[in-house]
Amino acid sequence: MAADSMEIDDSLYSRQRYVLGDSAMHQMAQSSVFLSGMGGLGIEIAKNIVLAGVKAVTLHDTKQCETLDLGSNFFIRKEDVLSQRKRVEAVCPRVAELNPYVHVDMSSSALDDNTDLSFLRKYQCVILTETRLRLQKRVNEFCHSQQPPIRFIGCDAYGICVRVFCDFGEEFEVSDPTGEEPKEIFIQSITQDNPGLVTCMDNQPHGLQTGQSVVFREVYGMVELNSTVRQVSVLSPHSFSIGDTSKLQPYAHGGYFVLVKTPKTYRFETIERQMCDPQVLTPDFSKPEAPLQIHAAMLALDTFQEQHSRLPNIGCLQDAEVLLKLTEEAPLNAELVCCLSKTARGTLPPLTAAVGGLASQEALKAITGKFAPLQQWFYLDAIEVVRPLQSLSVEEFVPRGDRYDGLRACIGQSMCLELHKLRVFMVGCGAIGCEMLKNFALLGVGLTQSSGEVCITDPDLIEKSNLNRQFLFRPHHIQKPKSTTAAEATRDINPDLEVDAHLNKVCPATENIYSDTFYSRLNLVVTALDNVEARRYVDSRCVSNQRPLLDSGTMGTKGHTEIIVPNLTESYNSHRDPPEEEIPFCTLKSFPSVIEHTIQWARDKFENAFVHKPSMYNSFWQTHSSAEVVLQRLQTGESLEGSFQVIKLLSRRPSQWEQCIGLARLKFEKYFKRKALQLLHSFPLDTRLKDGSLFWQSPKRPPYFLTLQYKTLLNCVILSDVPIPKYRPSEKCIETDDAAKKPDKMKIPLTSEEEREAITQLEQAIATDGSLQMSPLQFEKDDDSNGHVDFVTSASALRARMYSIEPADRLKTKRIAGKIIPAIATATAAVAGLVALELIKVTGGYRFEAFKNCFFNLAIPVVVLTEPAPVKRTLIRDNINFSIWDFWTIFGHEDFTLSDFMNTVREKYGIEPTMVVHGVKMLYVPVMPGHSKRLKLTMQKLIKPSVGRRYVDLTVSFPPEADGDEDLPGPPVRYYFSREGETP
Repeated sequence: MAADSMEIDDSLYSRQRYVLGDSAMHQMAQSSVFLSGMGGLGIEIAKNIVLAGVKAVTLHDTKQCETLDLGSNFFIRKEDVLSQRKRVEAVCPRVAELNPYVHVDMSSSALDDNTDLSFLRKYQCVILTETRLRLQKRVNEFCHSQQPPIRFIGCDAYGICVRVFCDFGEEFEVSDPTGEEPKEIFIQSITQDNPGLVTCMDNQPHGLQTGQSVVFREVYGMVELNSTVRQVSVLSPHSFSIGDTSKLQPYAHGGYFVLVKTPKTYRFETIERQMCDPQVLTPDFSKPEAPLQIHAAMLALDTFQEQHSRLPNIGCLQDAEVLLKLTEEAPLNAELVCCLSKTARGTLPPLTAAVGGLASQEALKAITGKFAPLQQWFYLDAIEVVRPLQSLSVEEFVPRGDRYDGLRACIGQSMCLELHKLRVFMVGCGAIGCEMLKNFALLGVGLTQSSGEVCITDPDLIEKSNLNRQFLFRPHHIQKPKSTTAAEATRDINPDLEVDAHLNKVCPATENIYSDTFYSRLNLVVTALDNVEARRYVDSRCVSNQRPLLDSGTMGTKGHTEIIVPNLTESYNSHRDPPEEEIPFCTLKSFPSVIEHTIQWARDKFENAFVHKPSMYNSFWQTHSSAEVVLQRLQTGESLEGSFQVIKLLSRRPSQWEQCIGLARLKFEKYFKRKALQLLHSFPLDTRLKDGSLFWQSPKRPPYFLTLQYKTLLNCVILSDVPIPKYRPSEKCIETDDAAKKPDKMKIPLTSEEEREAITQLEQAIATDGSLQMSPLQFEKDDDSNGHVDFVTSASALRARMYSIEPADRLKTKRIAGKIIPAIATATAAVAGLVALELIKVTGGYRFEAFKNCFFNLAIPVVVLTEPAPVKRTLIRDNINFSIWDFWTIFGHEDFTLSDFMNTVREKYGIEPTMVVHGVKMLYVPVMPGHSKRLKLTMQKLIKPSVGRRYVDLTVSFPPEADGDEDLPGPPVRYYFSREGETP
């Protein structure tokens, strides 16, 4: 039942399906996983794989709930500890709630050196956490020996160090190593040679690697290449060779190629074989030696446990020395070994969240064969978190019998108290927001008794599709606010948290709520947003108010984190990604070449028919009181903007079903037949450009008109009665310039004939229909019953067929038309964990070199940790410089003039202003006529501040040091309208 239900429930799995694809989703719905260890790391993995939608998961654990578990396992409650429940009994029903299509059961049987492992044969993947290495080896050997092999994953988290080990058998075939969607690359030329050289159109980079294969389509002249697969040898980013083409016909024009995804086989060894010569992934290239050092240190830790039947004691120097001696054969970083020993009994919840996300993705790979697996070890340390704390006394780290003992063992009591006092503002309560709130709860960020607070805001309501990633929400929460629901769920994890939930956007319109005074009370800001503009705005507010910002985001299996610290790093706005390329108007209108063009065309048709025209129609009648008045004004020869378009809508608006069918028939004729006929009339197939080349060559595709087949339609009788006007070619010019913009139809003047037609139509409309209102729609991608996505899918497919483009299915169309960002819980958990690690560093006021940004792609897998970009300083004079975090302040009063402002800047900062600008308004530019007279005007009169505005930020320029150079920009000058306006 689980598999069948999952197949039809696209609304729950839609964003994940874009990441994994239908085949992998189907494989997951047939697979079972055994997961042992219900500590912090185990519960992270359980959450992620159950959200992903495997068929069945068995949770295994033998321990009882302890107070310590409250700081690492977000599904264990205080009452579970008091009643001494087994951990697996406490968490199993709560894990099962995450996904009704996954069967979750539990086991508390012993799993040790004497256990008969044959019960594991029914599972496709076995994951062990909190398991001694000796037992991991035994289970791994058993899994490796089976036919087919059972995929094995071992995960460990000891204080500041974590590891993941994967063994998927001696031959593990992966269907799609990268997960990247192949692009259609158009061809400029192909030589008739041995080897033949392929050059891409307009120097378009092909992104290929030598040894990969491509398939050719729509090549003219050298037609033998079509549908053939050729291996490539890369010559440059824009060209490659494909073997012997000397005996093929000469290349004429056109064609494109697509990368052929070929399965790849990976070979794995067991833990025993991998211990001495491990294959490791290097996440931080600033310390490339770290993975092998952690490998040796953690193997020594395993030996320590075997010898002493325990982990090293918290903060114990003697145990650290014993562990260090166990690593003498492999010279290691003594500081790393010492920190591992002191913290091994502890837990850093953000670190387990990050590695839990990676391990969960490996489990999904093991089940589906989708994406390149980890070969074979992954190590990560958080030594930067604990390094500044090593001088603290041992008493800082000893247990106190509360939920924070595991955390305290790593960062000490003083840092825990600082986390409790934090006042955090988080913008967004979606997938990343839910994960961040979980991390806040486990870290004890913002406790009531410590006067801390977590303020969250999100205007959105919970949709069914959110449940696949936003793990704080359940089906009964659908259509409830995200922020208030998330706040309640977070308090369930840690009742001591103070969570203030808002339903607002954070934008200029809400600056009266999220004012400078609001920001002045904060310690830091966290963004959990899914759009760039919102990030840029929040970043600008953080820079203006000098508050740290922790940003993160995901796209499918990819994720990034960015740490922004006042006076240390650049801000989010310091760098700008290249703008998203718009499809040229002429391409959309007449010359589509790829499926994205036809989908955007169909989306535009939806907007025009169901949004723009009804909105324009309503706006027109709100401006003009009645149809009769409009008719009188038109009859007197007055021209009313938009009148013809509005009257045409009114006269053609169908009132019966048969009229709807008839209108659709005419639209089909217009878009899918007459458009093609007109294009081929204007540009016959043999049309040539000035240079003699064919007009219709790649990327331009000649259209073919479509004929409606009545026999396949239910309404064929109605359709056959629809009068179809005879097609007559038009001599109207068809735009071919890529730089041309879409014309504004509202601005096109009416001809005298159109005016007479408009008057007639309005007279008829008044006589038959007095209604002057329409109901605009908003494109809604998540409601499958409204027909919006179906409209776009059908229209796009028809246009694609007209231009011989492979049509897209409904799922792909929905993603592109709805601009849906592919998402999966594994990546979300990982970025939130990595960001929360940086939160500890920000709280402790760490130095620049301690902070880490991260980019990862769990599909490959690649994890790259780097230092943030350091803040840049701009020099104005020898002793005057500034950064983005600086601003100068001037305090004025009611009679303070522009001249006073200029003099005060000169006296206070030792430099003469040459230009003063407020936003886009130039307050003072000496060369502008009349600006010298403004010096006597008050700042109040020049700026005209809104009511309640205490200050404005002005842009001020200064003279260059050398004649002829341009004026130098300075930092923002914050002008307060009165001394009382000073920020606390």
